[in-house]
Amino acid sequence: MMNRKVVLTCAVTGNAPFNPRHPAMPVTPAQIAAACVEAAGAGASVAHIHVRDPETGAGSRDPRLFKEVVDRVRSSGVDIVINLTCGLGAFLLPDPEDESRALPESDVLPAAQRMAHLEECLPEIASLDVTTGNQVEGPLEFVYLNTTRTLRAMARRFQELSIKPELEVFSAGDILFANQLVKEGLVGGPPFYQMVLGVLWGAPASAQTILYQSSLLPPNAEWAAFGIARDEMPIVAQSALLGGHCRVGLEDNLYLSRGVFASNGQLVERARSLLSHMGMEVATPAEARRILGLPAR
Repeated sequence: MMNRKVVLTCAVTGNAPFNPRHPAMPVTPAQIAAACVEAAGAGASVAHIHVRDPETGAGSRDPRLFKEVVDRVRSSGVDIVINLTCGLGAFLLPDPEDESRALPESDVLPAAQRMAHLEECLPEIASLDVTTGNQVEGPLEFVYLNTTRTLRAMARRFQELSIKPELEVFSAGDILFANQLVKEGLVGGPPFYQMVLGVLWGAPASAQTILYQSSLLPPNAEWAAFGIARDEMPIVAQSALLGGHCRVGLEDNLYLSRGVFASNGQLVERARSLLSHMGMEVATPAEARRILGLPAR
């Protein structure tokens, strides 16, 4: 493990509601792009990007907002691997009075529409959320809906666009279906799995979870794990010690300590320090591309 290169992703803003008291949550395209540049300056290998409605701060899937963020990051001259979310358009809110009906707030789209921003931006990586399950965002309880048909269609389109999928998995069963995508040739190698830990009704944030789930991966896989809220830094350490890569950022956790709001740069710096004390180094973007099997920039 000594001197091992660890790919460190910074998820700079996310899609979920956030504490409005946070003094600098990135919301506008300019702010989100600046957060990516800040993360790169702090040493992150990859920027994972969502966008938000500039007026309301709510999560958005508007391709124009994604394009503005990506163009701003690329024109900054800063090198960081760009990873766009592709997890939107899968929110099914059943009517609690009659679950055979969906509420108007539901947002379930055909696969092609869910990937419109990828065609506009052509990122190096995009998340492919290999899961269906019950989730909670703020006051809303919903079904995060990704059928096997949709996931296969999205994986094929990723291949056509030469975008590497980050296979986001929320449970062991998700890994098994992601493995099936690999077996069917819908994901090129080495496949890259991202374990989401600590989400309500998902896989627990623990070393035992990481050990078990990593044992299910194909032999040539690269993998990472991240924890939500207070589990963020403990999972950085546990994932790295168990041979994986890491993720931090305001999408996952708003705080440096109890009551002390963080910035993306501060979270990256803390993770880098933690990895350094364990004898590891954060991969540069160029090194991350080699590790993940991406074309050189």
